Amino acid sequence: MKEFNINNLVRKNILELQPYVSFRDNNQFENPVLLDANESPFGEFNRYPDSTQKKLKQKLSEIKNISPNQIAIGNGSDELIDLIIKVFCEPKNDSILMMNPSFAMYGFYASINENKVVKLDLDENFEIVKEDFLNIIKDNQLKIFFLCSPNNPTGNSINDIEFYIKNFNGIVVVDEAYIEFSGKKSSIELLEKYPNLIVLQTFSKAWGMAGARVGVAYSSENIIQLINMVKAPYNVNSLSLNKIIEVINIQENIKQNIENTLNEISWLKKEFETINCIKKIYPTDVNFFLIEFENAEKVYKKLLEKEILTSKRSPQIPNCIRINVGSRKEDIQLIKVLKNI
Repeated sequence: MKEFNINNLVRKNILELQPYVSFRDNNQFENPVLLDANESPFGEFNRYPDSTQKKLKQKLSEIKNISPNQIAIGNGSDELIDLIIKVFCEPKNDSILMMNPSFAMYGFYASINENKVVKLDLDENFEIVKEDFLNIIKDNQLKIFFLCSPNNPTGNSINDIEFYIKNFNGIVVVDEAYIEFSGKKSSIELLEKYPNLIVLQTFSKAWGMAGARVGVAYSSENIIQLINMVKAPYNVNSLSLNKIIEVINIQENIKQNIENTLNEISWLKKEFETINCIKKIYPTDVNFFLIEFENAEKVYKKLLEKEILTSKRSPQIPNCIRINVGSRKEDIQLIKVLKNI
């Protein structure tokens, strides 16, 4: 990777932007009389949330062994993906790179921002072919590479992530939404080594807090400052912030969630192996399976008739359905229907 200067990648109008700063959240008071923000003096949630999310960042700082200044909090990872594109990609001019197949929202937000989406096709095992990667970055002017590991919808972790960070002359976003299930090391460990790296994590999966809509970006202080500069002032509500902190304080919860999920994955895999209409069960590092069926359309419709909702991946991944792990009661219902097809 060439010598890295963040200002060479950031949109010029973003560098010149004057951010909204909450005076209240950037100063300390002992017993303030709050007459500055046109809030109601009545009600349980009458005050705006902390726009800097200091308490949550401090908690995450202690867990991840990283400075609070290297953490940005988003209204889900989706907001952070959108903000990263807005910071670095000039509309109608810049391009992003994403794996194919992978999480569709990378391309969605790039398209909204009028950026070109370049897709890097994965091999038959849903791995990146390094030669293909090197060729595609040589032939295209790319600002951001979204690398999802473990990958959605394929379920596998990507090997040798550092190779792609090191060889990409732009921003590399490693999306680790499912990292807790995989047992793999987080790319957060590489942040000091690579100033072009952003790592995304979420409370929606292993933490069981999808309804709270809280995602986290870890990166250099410079990049985090840019993300915070363009985000909405009060982007994460008080109820979500308080609940996430409460959940973090009970560390045993996530350990139990992960253990239960891994046990259910093992049980489901054994059950899937007995079902005639299944052709292939792909290896998984996540809380879902990608499964190839003899006739995915027929299976999908039969499951839907029984109000069992799954994610049809055809035609992008032919005859495949993504099925996530449920409770044992839900999984028994699933298996019962599949055995009768």
